[in-house]
Amino acid sequence: MAMARLVIRNCSVLVVPAVGECRVDEYQDIVIEDGVIDEVMPAGAFQAGAGIEELDATGLIAVPGLVNAHTHSPMVMMRGAAEDVSIDDWFNRKIWPMELNLTAERVKVGARLACAEMLLAGVTTFVDHYFHADQIAAAALELGIRADLAPTFFSSTGTDGRDAAFEAAREIRALGENATSGPPRVTASLGPHATYTVTEEDLRRTAEVARAEGFRIHLHAAETADQTQSSKDRLGATPIEVLERTGVLEAGALIAHGCGITESDLAILATHAARTSVAACPKAYLKLAMGSTTPVRQLWSAGVTVGVGTDGAAVHNTLDVWESLRLLALTQKQREQTAEWMTISDTLRLATRGGAAAAGLPHDIGALEPGRRADIALIDLSAPHCQPLHDPRAALVYSVRASDVVTVVVDGNIVVRDRRLLTADLGEILKDAKAVAHTLVDLSQGGAVQHYAP
Repeated sequence: MAMARLVIRNCSVLVVPAVGECRVDEYQDIVIEDGVIDEVMPAGAFQAGAGIEELDATGLIAVPGLVNAHTHSPMVMMRGAAEDVSIDDWFNRKIWPMELNLTAERVKVGARLACAEMLLAGVTTFVDHYFHADQIAAAALELGIRADLAPTFFSSTGTDGRDAAFEAAREIRALGENATSGPPRVTASLGPHATYTVTEEDLRRTAEVARAEGFRIHLHAAETADQTQSSKDRLGATPIEVLERTGVLEAGALIAHGCGITESDLAILATHAARTSVAACPKAYLKLAMGSTTPVRQLWSAGVTVGVGTDGAAVHNTLDVWESLRLLALTQKQREQTAEWMTISDTLRLATRGGAAAAGLPHDIGALEPGRRADIALIDLSAPHCQPLHDPRAALVYSVRASDVVTVVVDGNIVVRDRRLLTADLGEILKDAKAVAHTLVDLSQGGAVQHYAP
């Protein structure tokens, strides 16, 4: 349950407007009541009374909690186990064979480790797409992080597998609604894997369920130019055209990656921009030599919101959104061949407001404003790699490390204080992960959960 009253004293505050330049307001107090930001005011203006907790943040900068807009959190258990291979071999010789080893217990161990890693790095919300999603929900509720979870399915599992994934989403939504008296901290989306692993029939059924029951759809689409060409060859349509003709875009979708989105796709996405977001995970594209990156500039011109994610740690190695947003800014400048593009303010807005939209919470999180849920990271910019501090906004994009995060608040609750996780025993989490990690990366049994042939 959120604290009735918390006051964060004497911090700088990153202000992220919907448009225009971000700024930093110094010497501010943030007043939080019942998990909601009540006021942001000059330091000392709020007079605390009995029963109000005060958190001294002198010398720290408060930023909206970061959103990991697309990840597969339990894949932290495969960290470093699939290196220096092509994208085909990454799937077919490494990851999808490893995922035969998944069990509910192993997923829970990985999810607890992932939630701890993200919270300690100032990530207060993650948008997940994986198997045994009920176990990820349990870990998120235990550790106090916000999450939207999409139970994954392939069409190769048949209608039973598809319908079981739908039912898992219903159960997760009910669990989140019953876990708190206020707005749920854990929500659910429908999770067809991708346009090349899920049939159009199953995508149509997914869209029907989404519209009827108020779910969003989270899936991979147009991940690479090769996937887009393959889709045109097999189906006579790009992946985005497939999403349109099956009703997925009309229902509302979070599209992971989108590096293969074409010029003609942009007009389609513009029609559905109010219900569509795209998650960019630049480190994965660099690591797997995928040939391109998410066309952020073109998507924004089409009115489509973009968030930044890490993908799974089996490819990204960390769940560090600071690293992702830095790489996003750099790769976008390179893509567009202009240093003036992807400004510091644009990057910070994408990581905060953009992530909130990707999580389906555009009006609840993503900015430190009265009326929004109190998801806040307090950052120390005093380390040598951030000094001298000519522009704290530039430091947040290009210099900050996860270890610079000092204190984290989610929904008004302090979950990390002085770089220490408060909601679970980190030593126990690490011990459990080390004990079972070898079972996840075992390739001895042969076979795979799926074959990558987009």
